[in-house]
Amino acid sequence: MAPKKCEVCDKSQSKYKCPTCLIPYCSLACFKKHKVIPCTKPESVNEEKVHSVPARNIDKPCCVDEQSEVLQESQLQSIASSYDIRDSIKDEKLQKLIRDIDCSANPESELDRAMNDESFRLFTEKILSTIGT
Repeated sequence: MAPKKCEVCDKSQSKYKCPTCLIPYCSLACFKKHKVIPCTKPESVNEEKVHSVPARNIDKPCCVDEQSEVLQESQLQSIASSYDIRDSIKDEKLQKLIRDIDCSANPESELDRAMNDESFRLFTEKILSTIGT
């Protein structure tokens, strides 16, 4: 079996697996990046393959006009450790909305559309409340 690539950065060979969801990763930095959004233990190998989303190799530039829009490490930690947010993210409908925003060619308009959904709006309010804005 060939070595797997890190599924977080998609650049290096993976050396480790997340103890929760078993996703391969290559470094502590990738593990921390992966843990920003809580993961869950796969139910079974067969079900995991049926429900998994195909990996997309899209290079998206990460451009931020205002540095103040970038979350601080402490804010990311607060989000990751919030039971309420972790519980909310288990909702498949909410996961799909987030995935649609992330995979969209126009994420801002997709975000505007998602804000019409009550569960997504409440989710964003939980996040804003958690990070103290």
